[in-house]
Amino acid sequence: MSTPAGFDELIHPATRLSVVSLLAATEWADFGFVRDSLSLSDSALSKQLHTLEEAGYLEVLKEGGGRKRRTRVRLTDRGRTAFEGHVAALRAIVAGAGPTAEAGAGAPADAAEAKAAAEPAAPAPTGTEQPRHRAKAGR
Repeated sequence: MSTPAGFDELIHPATRLSVVSLLAATEWADFGFVRDSLSLSDSALSKQLHTLEEAGYLEVLKEGGGRKRRTRVRLTDRGRTAFEGHVAALRAIVAGAGPTAEAGAGAPADAAEAKAAAEPAAPAPTGTEQPRHRAKAGR
């Protein structure tokens, strides 16, 4: 299967996908909010933001100075378009992984059914089986 149109290698790594997903739901977000929401360290988040900013996917705005410095981030139009395209590509991949007409109507719907279908059926109990272990009375 070829990679669907819109799949974005830059957004795809889990951390960057999480950052972009969070930013897609808002206009602007504080650095601390993004960091805490995704349970990232300052340095890990900074690295991902820098990568996305270099690609033109987000804008970083630093306000104030010293201890009052505030960093805010937002997706650019280009970043939002890339994210939407990537989500559409992921949906196409997932849709392609589902049951198909070629698999036939009798194909198992999930892994548990597939495993059950592959294992031989256990013989029905006859009522004459002897227990394999006997409990020892009081010690």
